[in-house]
Amino acid sequence: MIRPAKIEDIESVVEIYNQAIDAPFQTAFTDRMSVADRADWFNSHLCSAYPMFVYEADGKVVGWLTISSYRSGRGALRYTVEVSYYLHNAYQRKGIGTQLLDYGLDACRQLKYRTALAILLEKNVASIRLLEKAGFRKWAELPAIADFDGQECGHVYYGLKFTH
Repeated sequence: MIRPAKIEDIESVVEIYNQAIDAPFQTAFTDRMSVADRADWFNSHLCSAYPMFVYEADGKVVGWLTISSYRSGRGALRYTVEVSYYLHNAYQRKGIGTQLLDYGLDACRQLKYRTALAILLEKNVASIRLLEKAGFRKWAELPAIADFDGQECGHVYYGLKFTH
C-alpha cells in the first residue's frame, strides 16, 4: 500500500537510506545518517507541495519516494521537481519501485509540475532501467565527479516532461 509519509515513518525511512549508503553507487552520501540528521529534511516533505510517499508491506515501511524542489528559490524552475526513491534491500525486484515511481509521477501531474528529474550515479543501473521504463531519458552527464575511495563515476540527470 502506498500512502503519504507520517512522522512515525522516519526511522524506517532512515534505515532504508542507510542501506543505500552502505551499498555501492546508490547514493553519493558516504556516511550513515541518524534520525536527527534527517529530521529537517523529513519534515520538509510532510507538506502538500513536495510530499513523501511510503510503501507499506508486511506491516512496515519498505520503500519511499520524495518529490523535491529543484534549485529552490529560482522562480523560473518552479514547475520542475526532483524525484528520489529507495527500497529496503529485502523488497527490491518485486515491482515496488515501479509502483512507487508511477504513484509519485501521478502526484507530480496532479500538483501541476511540468518536468521531473532524477539525479543519480551512472553505475546505478537498476534505477536507470526503472526510470527508462517510466519514460525518463538521459538529459545530462557530469563525468567522473563522484569518488568512492578511488573509484570514480559520473552523475547523470534523467528527465521526463509531462504532457497535461
